[in-house]
Amino acid sequence: MVMKLHEYQAKDIFAEAGIPVPESRLASSVEEVMEAVEEIGYPAAIKAQVHVGGRGKAGGIKIAMNEDEARQAAEDILGMDLKGYTVERVLVEAGVDFENELYVGITMDRSEGKPVAMVSTEGGVNIEEVAEETPEAIAREHIDPAFGLHPYQARKVVFEAGIPRDVAFDVASFLTTLYDLYESNDASDIEINPVMITSDRDIVAADAVMNIDDDALFRHDDLAAMEEDSYEDELEAKAGEYGFDYVRLSGNVGIIGNGAGLVMTTLDLVDYFGGEPANFLDIGGGAKAERVANALDMVFSDENVDSVVFNIFGGITRGDEVAKGINEALESFDEIPKPVVVRLAGTNAEEGMEILNTDLVQVEGTLEDAVQRAVGNAQEVSQ
Repeated sequence: MVMKLHEYQAKDIFAEAGIPVPESRLASSVEEVMEAVEEIGYPAAIKAQVHVGGRGKAGGIKIAMNEDEARQAAEDILGMDLKGYTVERVLVEAGVDFENELYVGITMDRSEGKPVAMVSTEGGVNIEEVAEETPEAIAREHIDPAFGLHPYQARKVVFEAGIPRDVAFDVASFLTTLYDLYESNDASDIEINPVMITSDRDIVAADAVMNIDDDALFRHDDLAAMEEDSYEDELEAKAGEYGFDYVRLSGNVGIIGNGAGLVMTTLDLVDYFGGEPANFLDIGGGAKAERVANALDMVFSDENVDSVVFNIFGGITRGDEVAKGINEALESFDEIPKPVVVRLAGTNAEEGMEILNTDLVQVEGTLEDAVQRAVGNAQEVSQ
């Protein structure tokens, strides 16, 4: 899994590495926003600090040209629900007079087993949409991690993307710095969208995305110190406390599994059968009662969840032990607030299925049946 940095955190790292970023202040109240814009001046951007894409389209980014607009933007954004997250902080940032917007980024191409540098003139929009609709608009260059990103590769991908010549070498320098940050910080992906070309033909990082492989945090005390501050809400904080890999999504089918592959498969099936996943929750090795209870507490606490599906594989921890853990966990609740469907596989799965208390859970023999039933449960509640 990854630890997502907020925009303001990533920009601090970018600035320290020499990438120009707009002047900014972090604010958590309307009064702090007004103090910040007084220092920074107008125009100013007020930007929600939440881990979701498309903040601008969803109303999470507003440009203020004067004091009244700044106050209204602060009142509108602070406290708003943005794709399931409550906005508690905003970044107040100096506006940039720009002529063009670009995209630059580094991510892992798992099909090639190598990092890939990407550059596009289609900045300022969702890069996933660009990749799907006009893939030819993104230039790519794979990087051998043994040697890093060579300067000629950075120049090559920039020119292939059609970046204007008068800023091409500056963009190539941005890309080289991004790869250095990607490698030195054990990042899983890092990007700037958009890189703005100003009227003076300077380039500025107007946004910043940086996600870190959380298995590598033991090597980065400075990044680990940001981890608690990167949580969006109480559920993510709980997941960190419990040691779960957890990502909150926007759907209403809660998903619990013991293994990232199992959970991802379940997410895909929920989508396939017409449902919407509410979360990714991997409780890791074993499924003792305490861990199951903690997982259920998290999923039940998500007000968006209307039903829950367990996809558990009995390996070192046998299926009958898993079933006992689920029974004990559910029995600890005075009332089970949402229907729970369980599918067990692996060692002693049949014994486990027989042990499960069907007064507390719905049991299905296959993952497909379990997911379909959970999706049906959620649809009945939401009707």
